[in-house]
Amino acid sequence: MIELRPFATKICGSVLDIVLPVHCIGCGESGAYLCPDCRSSLPPLEPPYCDICADPGVSGVCRDCQGLTASGGLSIQGIRAPFLMEGLVREAIHGFKYRNCRVAAPPLADAMAQFLEKQSQPLPGEVIVPVPTHRKKLRERGYNQAALLAWELAKRTGMELEEKLLERTRHSPAQALSGSRQQRRENIHQAFDCRSDASGKNILLVDDVCTTGSTMDACAAALAGAGAKSVWGVALARERLRSNIGTGQGAG
Repeated sequence: MIELRPFATKICGSVLDIVLPVHCIGCGESGAYLCPDCRSSLPPLEPPYCDICADPGVSGVCRDCQGLTASGGLSIQGIRAPFLMEGLVREAIHGFKYRNCRVAAPPLADAMAQFLEKQSQPLPGEVIVPVPTHRKKLRERGYNQAALLAWELAKRTGMELEEKLLERTRHSPAQALSGSRQQRRENIHQAFDCRSDASGKNILLVDDVCTTGSTMDACAAALAGAGAKSVWGVALARERLRSNIGTGQGAG
């Protein structure tokens, strides 16, 4: 039997994007999902943050990343994000991710592309790979928001897009339901598989939100196992971990 739900969701979403006028999620102004004024007010992720997982408020490398690096348990070279997952950024991402606002992909990818262009040390990336979602979640939502961001980012950067290089082979509870970084690592362990050879490739992983970096690191492990030369991650926004607020060290 043909699965109609994702197809119907996709068609309905496309029709709504065309028929309904777009309004700024911040001020309600017509014409854009994020108007220039609201976009300029988004909360930036500014130093200090962990050199590896970008945990806000951490100088150097956080304790968890230090331990994982020492034990050889960390596969990703580093993660970067232009924004903190707060305020209007959170609203914008939730609309994009949970309310079928796929029209948000271009302006959000614009922000990511501008962020990458401004890096004093450009991230080594030749191939863009989105963090994949499991087919069960894809059937429920109808689209993978990370793939939409990756597609738009590839257009803006000129990098090659390999949307199908990674596959999520195991469905697990949402990371938002997990607590510590260790729980998240266990939740996502060996949940991804590289579908073809990645030998010598410098890969830029793309996702909408990074909380601890566990998902991106699990993706990086699969890519490294297939021969990837380097794997960096870029997310639109980075969560501020509660364990790190006001301490100067975080859980990563």
